[in-house]
Amino acid sequence: MSKAFTREADEDEEELQLPALPSTGKNYITPAGYAVMHQELMALIDVERPKIVDVVHWAASNGDRSENGDYLYGKKRLREIDRRIRFLTKRLEIAEAIDPSVHHGCDQIFFGATVSYVEETGVERSVTILGIDEAESSRGQVSWVSPIARTLLKARQGDVLKLITPNGVVEIEVLEVTYPAPSTV
Repeated sequence: MSKAFTREADEDEEELQLPALPSTGKNYITPAGYAVMHQELMALIDVERPKIVDVVHWAASNGDRSENGDYLYGKKRLREIDRRIRFLTKRLEIAEAIDPSVHHGCDQIFFGATVSYVEETGVERSVTILGIDEAESSRGQVSWVSPIARTLLKARQGDVLKLITPNGVVEIEVLEVTYPAPSTV
């Protein structure tokens, strides 16, 4: 069979899952986002992986491995866990935790800001600028490398900006900029 039709994906799939970072190579993240990723990594290493290793060890001791569903599934799950551990380790190594509360009370837009803006059509929107690994668009969060975030960064409340979209250039006006209050703990 031609090599064009074979699948050699384990190494390639891992690279495809990594979100592209700008040439600076920095992975900005909030301290809360860093903590969530670190907790997931520790749970995989300390709880999930040892549990699956025990299952694979037990299944291997049952004899014929070629038709042993517990063994085959366990090995597959172990590869998935190891892949996720490598991914999280790499992301945390280049992570730079930035506390957005240091800008509390500022009207200029930096990482961690929640920005309300209005489009020229009158549609009002609100986004929070977060790290690549923690932003969830369904919750109104955008990555700091997204087009809207790059347009908004360093602007101030009241500024009118030009946002480049697939449908053309749209003017937006920044209505409000807020940051989380500093923790007193």
